Amino acid sequence: MADVARLANVGTMTVSRVLNHSAHVNAETAKRVYWAMEVLQYRPNEAARTLRGLKSRSIGVLVPSLADPFFAICAHSINLVAQANGYSMILTTSHGDPEVEYAQAQWMLQRHVEGLILVPTQSQNSRLQDRHFDRIPIVAFDTPIDIKRVDCVLVENQEGALRATQHLIGHGHTNIQFLGNDAGLYTIQARMEGYRRAMSAVGLPALAKLDCTSQEAVTQELRAARGQGKLPTAFFCANNWITKFLMRSLFELGIRVPDQAALIGFDEVEMADLLQPTLTVVRQPIGDVGTLSASMLFDSLKLSPQERPEEGIRKVLTVDLILRASCGCKQAVPYRQST
Repeated sequence: MADVARLANVGTMTVSRVLNHSAHVNAETAKRVYWAMEVLQYRPNEAARTLRGLKSRSIGVLVPSLADPFFAICAHSINLVAQANGYSMILTTSHGDPEVEYAQAQWMLQRHVEGLILVPTQSQNSRLQDRHFDRIPIVAFDTPIDIKRVDCVLVENQEGALRATQHLIGHGHTNIQFLGNDAGLYTIQARMEGYRRAMSAVGLPALAKLDCTSQEAVTQELRAARGQGKLPTAFFCANNWITKFLMRSLFELGIRVPDQAALIGFDEVEMADLLQPTLTVVRQPIGDVGTLSASMLFDSLKLSPQERPEEGIRKVLTVDLILRASCGCKQAVPYRQST
């Protein structure tokens, strides 16, 4: 820093002010400081700055997996907001394990992140209620968390599933099966409830299968159901992984979509509009989920700990039913129907 000050012909305090944006510095002076930093290839020691009590200008993001496009896109959107605010992002995964989540969140605290955005592994009894996390703002997305002060961003899981199931019923289906892969997940529970509401409203039995954790499991289920003459005429898939499993299984078994089995999936699947048949989905505003989560966090970072509200804000974003061919619709051009 002293070398930069000498080359720029300013005091070290001026260099510090430019780096920390802690006080107004004349534009011409600041320009000389940045020029000197570039000439000397000076980079601040972030670890030392943090130890001196300065901000780390970093946030932590914790998601279950980066293999799922939903979480990867959300993380990308969060990072764009962080960069726009002059912050970096530390990204890691929990694998849906509460113990891993807790360990990774603690690790982020040791890296002095100023805030945390995460997909909670569980809605209740979260270990992030630990007092160690009280000093930073936290935003949860995709799944709520039972910490009163935490902001949360969700989507219309139940309403989206209800509308999709109603649409299948409108095509004349009475034997509609719900496919999920984890009964303990908040999103699966909410979407299954929407499905059940739609079926119950017209007096139809709810048929839910919640162990669709692999391609083989789905294929086995379909083969057994067909062998018993009990193959559903329509399916509602709770997420994009299950939709992919089902589409491949139906193809392998020679079951024609939508003539022999119609389907709607929750969440867009890559190239859904290019598949044959094209795929009807409940589309989440994935990018908006990440952007809003990050914006809420940075709003909190502008406040002192004393100014932050005791009760967090909950935002619920709308979803859309994108009608294509897999549900039985005949439109030549996909029709976008808002829920």
